[in-house]
Amino acid sequence: MKDQATAEIVDIVIIGAGFSGMYAIYRLRGDYSVTCFEAGDGVGGTWYWNRYPGARVDIQSVEYSYGFDEDLQQEWTWPEYFSAQPDLERYANHVADRFGLREYIRFSNPVKSMRFDDESGLWHVHAANGDHVVCRYVIAATGSLSAPNTPPWPGRDSFRGEVYHTAGWPREGVDFTGKRVGFIGTGSTGIQAMPIIAEQAERLYVFQRTPAFCMPSGNRPLDAEYEREWKEDYAQRRERMLDTYGASLVDYPDSSAHDCSPEEQAAILEKAWNSKSAFQLLFAFNDVLTDAEANALVSEFVRNKIRQIVKDLKTAERLCPTTYPIGGKRLCVGNGYYEMYNRDNVTLVDVQSDPIVAFTETGLRTRDTEYALDVIVTATGFDAVTGALARIDIEGLGHLKLADKWADGPTTYLGAMVAGFPNLFMIHGPMTPAAQAQMITTGEWQVNWTAAIIDDMKREGYTRIDVTEEAEQSWADEIETVSGQTLHKLADSWYNAKNIEGKKGGFMIYVGGFPRFSRLSREAVEQGYKGFVRS
Repeated sequence: MKDQATAEIVDIVIIGAGFSGMYAIYRLRGDYSVTCFEAGDGVGGTWYWNRYPGARVDIQSVEYSYGFDEDLQQEWTWPEYFSAQPDLERYANHVADRFGLREYIRFSNPVKSMRFDDESGLWHVHAANGDHVVCRYVIAATGSLSAPNTPPWPGRDSFRGEVYHTAGWPREGVDFTGKRVGFIGTGSTGIQAMPIIAEQAERLYVFQRTPAFCMPSGNRPLDAEYEREWKEDYAQRRERMLDTYGASLVDYPDSSAHDCSPEEQAAILEKAWNSKSAFQLLFAFNDVLTDAEANALVSEFVRNKIRQIVKDLKTAERLCPTTYPIGGKRLCVGNGYYEMYNRDNVTLVDVQSDPIVAFTETGLRTRDTEYALDVIVTATGFDAVTGALARIDIEGLGHLKLADKWADGPTTYLGAMVAGFPNLFMIHGPMTPAAQAQMITTGEWQVNWTAAIIDDMKREGYTRIDVTEEAEQSWADEIETVSGQTLHKLADSWYNAKNIEGKKGGFMIYVGGFPRFSRLSREAVEQGYKGFVRS
């Protein structure tokens, strides 16, 4: 009680001022006292931190935007079909200013620890700058991809050149002119950044462990007529988005690959490859993600595209993914990525056969070769889904630490709550669709669902809500069932924690589609808070 007497008291603490965190402030501030803690000195989350060259969203801008305010939708204009990071950060700042959100946010002040007090039923939240806030509810909008993974190789401090991680890019940018650059990682980030770096650098060495499936973005200036069509019909389109698998209006076909002749298959795939919807290739047929033969057809189509584009046959084959199905990992979207390998100053290094072993004073050493470098860029991914929360010291009932509970992989109910951690809600938490669905629109939905629960609690006189371990197990069974029906299980990726050496955990993403996820979440509440315990 003495500890509580010296603290600030609010109703709700929100962690993170990305797009979901900002909307949570907007949605809840009218009825509750709200404080938000943010690690960065600005809003935007992913689009604040990821300023690397070429950073760009892979969902159409007219979709990847807020729907909660009609005037905002009508007045904002996107310059391109797929917006670049500066435009997305500009949009986030506009929203924060337009709706007066900054006054609720404590910037450059990440949450370091949280403790639930069983006697009072309140959370004690401690932040880096010494803040101590006591609150009834915590909403963690920490993001699925916000905890960078640092390469494990020794000798980093000995390297005399520059080292950058793409998730912590300098705001002033980096000049690669005349420099020898080593780039580690060929996922979505690397595929966007490297073609731009290659245009500046004297030499670019690409260190690839696993090749990625990549399709062209089709990005171009946004057509005024196309924008007008969206703005005339925004409300209905937002509803339709929430009723599709990934909350994105790609064309979802009725036909199986097996129903089409080879000529029809080729025509459909070519159309999807050139589509303005970046992920259309995964939905060229209705069984690409569930049928091995249909998937193999699409995978080989992309491999043949790589062989057509990349002139050096050996390099082309090294760039062809063969160890997992297309869509098993998140499909990458780029602009000139494969064409980049036709440049004389770009060299592909296969670290699957010749792994990196150490940084040196002058560059990187693989098992067989040493590379002299001026700059090393690491695009080595994230401790995804659980990483941001696991890095906060969170203590629930009975002094149980969240990191200990999740030591063998995350457990949640509906991806929203964890048994033994009352009044702690997660947005885009483990075992939600997360990046399998368009995250701004589905983030708004999850915030509204969470806020409605808090409103119910207030109206009905409850002060504590938890979930049962049986409910957690039922959701784990659901995750296992839906992932088992797809080909995602055949790939090692951040979906199943296998991008981090030694990290444990099963499948961490819900791949049953957003409509099913949202229906199950609604039904749990409508059926008398099934799986929840309120008191």
